[in-house]
Amino acid sequence: MALDRETVRRIAYLARIRVPEDALDGLAGELSNIIGWIEQLNEVDTEGVEPMTSVVAMEAPKREDVINDGQYPDRVLANAPQADDDYYAVPKVVE
Repeated sequence: MALDRETVRRIAYLARIRVPEDALDGLAGELSNIIGWIEQLNEVDTEGVEPMTSVVAMEAPKREDVINDGQYPDRVLANAPQADDDYYAVPKVVE
């Protein structure tokens, strides 16, 4: 698929990219080459190929989904401007 100057101008407008008029022809050629390469990928037979997320088949490690305080409330509250027992103390905002 070959792109012309007007198509490149429209793409640049939609992408909010300022492209000088004298660069449109060169950019059209480069984009046409990229699209040609992508069209070549469409010719590859991928029938029966499973999608993959990793080169090695593996399962991500999982932990039990439990609520906890991280087991160190003193370190968590060290950055709090004001604390009350094991909780952040914040000013009341709703009457």
